[in-house]
Amino acid sequence: MGITARGVGLLVAAVLLLGAGFRFAYPELTVLGAAAAVAVGYAVVTAAWRPRLAVGRVADPDRVARGEPATMTLTVRNTGRLRAANLLAEDRCAGRSVPVPLLRLRPGRDTEVRYEVPTQRRGVVPVGPLRVTRRDPLGLVALARPYGEVVPVWVHPRVHPLSAVPAGAGRSLDGRTDSVPHGSITFDSLREYVVGDELRRVHWRTSARVGELMVRENVDTSLPRIVVALDNRAVAHPDRVGGVAESFESACEAAASVVAAAIREDLPVTLLLVAPTAADLGGAAALGGATHPGGAAGAAGGLRSWLRLGRAWPAGGSGPAGGSGPGGVASSSPLDRLAAVELVEAGADVLPAAMGRLRRDRLGDTLVVLTGPGARGELGHVGALRGAYPSVVVGVFGAPDRTPPGAAGLVVVDAADGAGFAAEWDGIRRW
Repeated sequence: MGITARGVGLLVAAVLLLGAGFRFAYPELTVLGAAAAVAVGYAVVTAAWRPRLAVGRVADPDRVARGEPATMTLTVRNTGRLRAANLLAEDRCAGRSVPVPLLRLRPGRDTEVRYEVPTQRRGVVPVGPLRVTRRDPLGLVALARPYGEVVPVWVHPRVHPLSAVPAGAGRSLDGRTDSVPHGSITFDSLREYVVGDELRRVHWRTSARVGELMVRENVDTSLPRIVVALDNRAVAHPDRVGGVAESFESACEAAASVVAAAIREDLPVTLLLVAPTAADLGGAAALGGATHPGGAAGAAGGLRSWLRLGRAWPAGGSGPAGGSGPGGVASSSPLDRLAAVELVEAGADVLPAAMGRLRRDRLGDTLVVLTGPGARGELGHVGALRGAYPSVVVGVFGAPDRTPPGAAGLVVVDAADGAGFAAEWDGIRRW
């Protein structure tokens, strides 16, 4: 509750008048002081009345690409039965105030306001809560209360269509087969027969030995697995305009495009961040990420990849204007709560540690590393992965000149933005 300047003046006058009236025995001054005190008390009681309001918000849509339009519809309903709500209200959207007319909102009635949500910058735009200010008729006391919850609007990177997808590489039959499709031609294991299995897949010799039907389980070991490593270190994206590193925004668009192309082709894809973030599970290790295993079972993982892209920004920099930082907007999934990427003090060893983990884990056969101009001198760490990944592609964004051909023996794609990366990507002839 806040008392206005007029209320402060009237309260001081009430104290002085009452003191003077009683001290010098002036009943007129005492009456004036009492009237002023009663007016302030009435203002407090009037402003303290809490109107019963129901607030609802609908974002249409609640997930958009950067620059696409999004509309927020706010509905305020007076659920009280006796009094009309004569209030001043404003909604909070991306750090700015949106006026909401609630003058003489009668019981059982509602009002609706629509306004555009700013989507010029990638991130999570928090909308709400509604701030309702209650004032007394004399303007002595004002009390503001929040109504409703915060509704996030996810602003994802732009997606540029990619027509070319890595063809993959044949793998050793003894390699990892935990995430590859079953039902192909490469033998993997034996299992018990279940109703519906084809009889031609029954292994009769083993069935005769164990006394029950055993079926051959085959897998496809040639399906490509794509790993996208997004370099979110501040040192890799040194150039900023208005607090935004456009090279990192372009890298996010490229990562979104690769993930979308992989999901469209039903290929398993893993999205990783080079620098660890506060909300990464197992945050002590570099490379926090999300995985889309491919197929219908991978839909949830693909969605988490999109949400992760929607909330990542360069380490050491502030989030997009109006976007949420750590703890800004809660989410139901741990992978959805990607906070702002923090600057790592010992930044010199972050990239080697991340590349070392990629080499050790061998998460796929096609590695796509997306970075900025500040990391061109560190491509040797990426080149050391060519033995673990048959195909390694590096995207460098925002560099003033082209990266020397064949740097570290890698396929390097120089691009000014996400659209340029998509054009160069489709022109790659070797993976």
